[in-house]
Amino acid sequence: PVGESLVGRVIDPLGRVLDRGGPLRPAAYYPVERPATPIVDRAPVTVPLQTGIKAVDAFVPVGRGQRELILGDRQTGKTSIALDAIINQAGTGVVCVYAAIGQRASAVAHALRSLRANGAMAHTVVVVAGSDDPPGLQYLAPYAAASIGEYFMEQGRDALVVFDDLTKHAYAYRELSLILRRPPGREAFPSDIFYAHSRLLERATARRPDRGGGTLTALPIAETQAKNISAYVPTNLISITDGQIYLDSDLFQKNIRPAVDIGLSVSRVGGKSQLRAYRAVVSNLKLAYSQFEELELFSRLGTRLDEHSEQVIRRGREIREILRQPNLQPMPAAEQVGLLVAVTGGLFGELPLEAIQGAEARVRERLRAEAADILAAIEAGAPLTDVHRERLL
Repeated sequence: PVGESLVGRVIDPLGRVLDRGGPLRPAAYYPVERPATPIVDRAPVTVPLQTGIKAVDAFVPVGRGQRELILGDRQTGKTSIALDAIINQAGTGVVCVYAAIGQRASAVAHALRSLRANGAMAHTVVVVAGSDDPPGLQYLAPYAAASIGEYFMEQGRDALVVFDDLTKHAYAYRELSLILRRPPGREAFPSDIFYAHSRLLERATARRPDRGGGTLTALPIAETQAKNISAYVPTNLISITDGQIYLDSDLFQKNIRPAVDIGLSVSRVGGKSQLRAYRAVVSNLKLAYSQFEELELFSRLGTRLDEHSEQVIRRGREIREILRQPNLQPMPAAEQVGLLVAVTGGLFGELPLEAIQGAEARVRERLRAEAADILAAIEAGAPLTDVHRERLL
């Protein structure tokens, strides 16, 4: 079952109701497996899908119709990034589908509590195939979620589907394959696991205006073992998707959250789907941050650094502090740009690092109070001019 009546509901991959909201009133019934949109009907990805996370929207932008992989070790905040993205779609018209595949019941309950507490269930469908469910049901879950999202795309609307996670989906498919006596392949996974995931993720796209103009964005999640992103399933998924957001366990343990490794994360759609104001500040920031990460390794060895290197390290630590963000608190894009302009302009240079978070809140208040017109222009896609910079600083 697909349709508007599924929004706000919790169902299993067969469309059976798991909440107490009464029976569904579906608009139609779609096959779980459907062919992907033909290439001639696809359009370039040009409209941003704001996640509300500074480290993602600035450095690894996601566009509507893109497939962006979220990967990292256990307990590094992968689901939190996806939930932030769902919460941030409130008021944007984007319908979200969250597919929990092989998750513990407590983890699914926690995700549901987070979505409900932040008002996100008003635009979200949750599809659950838990760890206690049969492997066949877990195998169907992401395909069912994609079909629900495709219904909204075919209505000319924007949809976001989160697959949490495809590593557990691969485990379920391996279990089915062994029951069917199919020989295991590389790393004991079935040889067609690449096809199982590619035919799923190929369904995410942006359609041409004369074909309805809807979009389906996919945020698949994959789990790595001991930071091994070159393992079989993560490698497959990296090659299928249009980029990846890599979460580093070392950063997470140092309380740098979200633990996005900017060096290993990439968006192959890139700035084409990013608000124009970001482009004016991000290129310099990314270069400064890359230089900082290299120099910081030397500084830990007790090496004496010249004054320029000390400044690079100081600026890098300021950027890292600005990129910190509490869980489930997405930030509007225009305020993100304002903060990035402030850090590139040296506004936080005189402050001790531990005071930057407090200063950030005060800067955001001033932006809302005194530069509301600039914030509105940035949200509307206007470029960041020198006049805007001077006023913001």
